[in-house]
Amino acid sequence: VQLQASGGGLVQAGGSLRLSCAASGRYFTSYTIGWFRQAPGKEREFVARISRSGADTYSADSVKGRFTISRDNAKNTVYLHMNSLKPEDTAVYYCAARLEGVGNGFPYWGQGTLVTVSS
Repeated sequence: VQLQASGGGLVQAGGSLRLSCAASGRYFTSYTIGWFRQAPGKEREFVARISRSGADTYSADSVKGRFTISRDNAKNTVYLHMNSLKPEDTAVYYCAARLEGVGNGFPYWGQGTLVTVSS
């Protein structure tokens, strides 16, 4: 599976953005998809993930209540809806995939999209 993230940009604190992760290749519905982010000078951190059916989601405490992950399997796309953005959400956001039920790591990664939140 190949992944391409998009939708980043500059937004003021309190604003919203929607990131998209478009997948190519076969069997998109076999994959759990995750979003991660890496802020300048910091390690990459987990943001959210969604099961292949979309029925199960899990988010990091730092984004719960503000970010929502969803997927449209007909469009081979996963979304990250980000609301009430804070300057500390500034980071490069990456989407990643793993075959559902196969380990805990994410072996497939897309390029990142930069989100900048101004105060």
